[in-house]
Amino acid sequence: MNINKKFWNRKKVLITGHTGFKGSWLSIILHMLKCKIYGLALSPNRKLNFFELANLKKIFAEDIRHNICDLNFLKKKLKKIKPEIIFHLAAQSSVIESFKNSSETVLANIVGTSNILEAAKDIPSLKCIVIITTDKVYQNYEAQKYFDENSKLGGDDIYSGSKACCEIITNSYKKSFFENKKCNIATVRAGNCFGGGDWTPERIVKDILENFYENNDLVIRSPEATRPWQHVLEPLKGYLLLAQKLCSNQGKKFQSPWNFAPSLRQNLKVKHLVRIFKTKMNSKSKIIIRKKFDKHKDKKIKIFESKHLNINSSKVKKNLRWQPKLTISNAIDLTIEWYLTFRKKKDLFLLSKKQVLEYFKI
Repeated sequence: MNINKKFWNRKKVLITGHTGFKGSWLSIILHMLKCKIYGLALSPNRKLNFFELANLKKIFAEDIRHNICDLNFLKKKLKKIKPEIIFHLAAQSSVIESFKNSSETVLANIVGTSNILEAAKDIPSLKCIVIITTDKVYQNYEAQKYFDENSKLGGDDIYSGSKACCEIITNSYKKSFFENKKCNIATVRAGNCFGGGDWTPERIVKDILENFYENNDLVIRSPEATRPWQHVLEPLKGYLLLAQKLCSNQGKKFQSPWNFAPSLRQNLKVKHLVRIFKTKMNSKSKIIIRKKFDKHKDKKIKIFESKHLNINSSKVKKNLRWQPKLTISNAIDLTIEWYLTFRKKKDLFLLSKKQVLEYFKI
């Protein structure tokens, strides 16, 4: 299934969390599809961030900086914008940050999501809402199984628990308030995404790029952990395909959770991913293994993460005809190209558009 350029042309789309890593990439894609884009998010809290480095403000009809926990503001703004499609990405997206700021994580992820749905109830222009959660919504007790969309939700850390709650609250709103409305709602769960422009602290690919570029030692926390690695453009294409279906005459049939993950061969151990990056970057860095899995440099924080995470994408392959197209080598090449463009102080907006164009053939 391909992206329908005619469908997206001039669509009014609201992206919450547009200043983040995934939100920035989605914004560029929608801009290239000639959508009228509105963004709602907090300002980036790091000096290095994709949104500002690529000067993405220029592509928005309105760049709104406000907290999604302010329900009254959301209601007024949505009534004014009259969006047709909402992609809800605004969230606290770091597992480690959730240990440091648990209450903020709960507010942003759970209350923020319920506010978006509450504000959307009375917007007649809305055709669909896509709620982005995570592959960590599943109750994972190291069974090394593939989680499909019907697997048990849960989470022993605040981040995972808050995102599982997003799934539940979304389903509740859908059943309670949207059954007789033309607006259709779905949640999406993606594998571990990486690509150019992700400066979230303590993300492994960020640490790889920064340390290998400078030939500094790289410390890794859980070398044996496996994750469904994929370039960020892969699930974003899936979100667009799903939105097209939700807006169709058959849209009610697509109101459910959806997994977007790569093939089994890309479920690499962290140490294998690191070695591929090191070879491609021709780095002289040493790789240092942190001996205890749950240790963190802040001794007050005891991190526990599942060693294995595998999610099943057969549902999207069958119903959306979505297939990941990039090998892990391709994905790493794109990521390195973006980072080197940043280090050379070249135009990141043009480079990002080039990567989108080559991937989507827009």
